[in-house]
Amino acid sequence: MIADVVQAEGAPGPTLVLQRDLLPAGALATSGELTGVRRWLEDTGRGDVRKLALLGRSADPAHDLDYRFVQCLDDGFDFRTGCGHSLLAAVVGSGRPGAVRVRAVTTGDTVVCVPEPGGTYTIRTERAVRLAGLLPTGRPVDRLCGLAVSLVRYGNPYVFVDAHDLGLHSPTALFRAGPAVFARLLAVRAAAARLLGLPARGALPKIAAVGAYGPGTLSVRAVTVTGWHPALAVTGSVCVAAGTAVPGTVPARLARTGRPAGGARARCAPAARGRPLRLDTPSGPVLVSADAASGRLRSAAVHGKRARVLEHALALPWRIHVTA
Repeated sequence: MIADVVQAEGAPGPTLVLQRDLLPAGALATSGELTGVRRWLEDTGRGDVRKLALLGRSADPAHDLDYRFVQCLDDGFDFRTGCGHSLLAAVVGSGRPGAVRVRAVTTGDTVVCVPEPGGTYTIRTERAVRLAGLLPTGRPVDRLCGLAVSLVRYGNPYVFVDAHDLGLHSPTALFRAGPAVFARLLAVRAAAARLLGLPARGALPKIAAVGAYGPGTLSVRAVTVTGWHPALAVTGSVCVAAGTAVPGTVPARLARTGRPAGGARARCAPAARGRPLRLDTPSGPVLVSADAASGRLRSAAVHGKRARVLEHALALPWRIHVTA
């Protein structure tokens, strides 16, 4: 079996990209087989690889590639979530030139990776949906653990918390927040999971604190399965952009009536109006945009993303036992 290890800039760790077309049908369909992959990664000093991507030619003529994502957890695997960084890693590992249309099998989304000058990519999720359809509870704001939060789903479901409600009144306070804030966000995430009928200890929903501390920018810090995210997941960036299009949500309110230092209000340029919106993260800025009009969101994108192949054409040393 042939695989590549690819690191997307801003991701918590590399992705193991497995070429599905080189596998027998039904391979890697069970946790037992995936445990073998993970054990090999750990035994060969690649224990930081906790994301697996199966990539192959798409059976749908409207797409170039099919992509299935598996997130490694401490006690197993999550097959429900998506990962934009790993999707980009898979596309870069494939070596395909030009724009690549990917069918994300796990989430059902169409994602287009478009090369930009300088070796970066725009990652654009294309799924037309009414703005009300972005709210899994049907409400722009829910109250969980004493906080007003917004649950938004465009790709992965996310929970957005106003950083000011957590007592974080500056970007420095947000990006240096410690265990107490982290634990509080985990409690909110678990409550949101129960509300959505998801496992409280799974990877979904994701959660992020969002702050508005100055004009034209939102500051975002997210939690991943292993701790604080070093930057912001592509799915999180897309979800923030989508959320700014929905009136009444935490991202929309903060994007329209930001709170710069000194207490005055400054208007941001919401991604929902088609202009790029800057998101400040612990690892630097991210530009996002969304195409929304007449009560519908057509697409949302993250710009300027990079990925590089760390190891190419690894031969994984075991036989796959087909179980499906």
